[in-house]
Amino acid sequence: MSSVNQPDVLAHSQSAANTPLRQALAGSQMLFVAFGALVLMPLITGLDPNVALFTAGFGTLIFQLCTKRQVPIFLASSFAFIAPILYGVQTWGIPATMSGLMAAGVMYVLLSQLVRWRGTALLTRLLPPVVVGPVIMVIGLGLAPMAVNMAIGKSGDGASEMMANDVALWLSLSALVTTLLVSTVAKGVFRLVPITAGIAVGYSLALWFGVVDFTPVREAAWFSLPHFVAPEWHWQAVLFMLPVAIAPAIEHIGDVLAISSVTGKDYIKKPGLHRTLLGDGLATVGASMFGGPPNTTYSEVTGAVMLTKNFNPVIMTWAAGFAIVLAFVGKFGALMLSIPTPVMGGIMILLFGSIATVGLNSLIKHQVDLSQARNLCIVAVILIFGIGGMAFGIGGFSLQGISLCGIVGILLNLVLPRAQPH
Repeated sequence: MSSVNQPDVLAHSQSAANTPLRQALAGSQMLFVAFGALVLMPLITGLDPNVALFTAGFGTLIFQLCTKRQVPIFLASSFAFIAPILYGVQTWGIPATMSGLMAAGVMYVLLSQLVRWRGTALLTRLLPPVVVGPVIMVIGLGLAPMAVNMAIGKSGDGASEMMANDVALWLSLSALVTTLLVSTVAKGVFRLVPITAGIAVGYSLALWFGVVDFTPVREAAWFSLPHFVAPEWHWQAVLFMLPVAIAPAIEHIGDVLAISSVTGKDYIKKPGLHRTLLGDGLATVGASMFGGPPNTTYSEVTGAVMLTKNFNPVIMTWAAGFAIVLAFVGKFGALMLSIPTPVMGGIMILLFGSIATVGLNSLIKHQVDLSQARNLCIVAVILIFGIGGMAFGIGGFSLQGISLCGIVGILLNLVLPRAQPH
């Protein structure tokens, strides 16, 4: 369709979804699209999926308030924080980890004010593709051993066997193959829910093998409060989490540009990138106050917006409302926790590989020349530090993983001399 007709399409799509019933149905569809990834992240990290549902809805409403309900975007669990949350929960516990995640949200807020003050130029200078690309690759590749361990029936760290290897492989590979097929072959809205489809097939096979324990589901109440966890100040967790906000902030800009392209509106200018970043940051701060995972804009939902032509941001209000209501269904959370580990492991193989590919694509799309010594050095150091597990410690404080990669990448980009033009 030509760009000349775009306003007509927008007007028609908005009028087609102007009744509350149609808006509610469209909102439930948006939540269905986001659902698989939304609950998978807390299941991987040991957080409560009901809390994640609540904070996704709550965060989306905060985002809409900050952007004056002008942008049709849904916010939910960010996969960029999986490795830091796993480390934080194992090292300091959930309450302390939440204080670090709150600090990451505050970093978002500060970035939004920086963009408001200086525009996007300074942000681009500090975080060019040569830094952001390999950092995103580290997020995915660093989690590869966990995905494989879970897929073959072991715990994430590989220390214990949770299921027989042959049964685990049946479950994980069925979930993986289903996710692959739905991603590539399915049509329409079904192509947007590969994770949900993979979980459904893997879970069904697990029922057939008899490896699902329904005892917690039977014992759970129909309606109950999610297991909210308040943050507790921990300076080590705060310093560890702060740099992690770098990669999702850049991803946020890409998502805002994507939804702008879909709807034909420039959201970078109106309501402004500073407002969308502010909404994302405050949503993450709000999520950490309840013990939920950090929020980020969901590209799956952007794909659903493009497919259905439902450009009305009110639809996301309905999606947020449904998420909050579902969070108080106790049996739902118990059912999510009953998903066998290999089922999630199979999906994570594709998921974490996709994250790494996004980073690689960032280098390719921006034509980062790796034949230049400067670029090669930055990418090489970030990758090996991140995947190899490099850590710098001072006293009781240790900097490692994505946090270390982000800081080292920024410093190398600022310090290393640029190639002189001939």
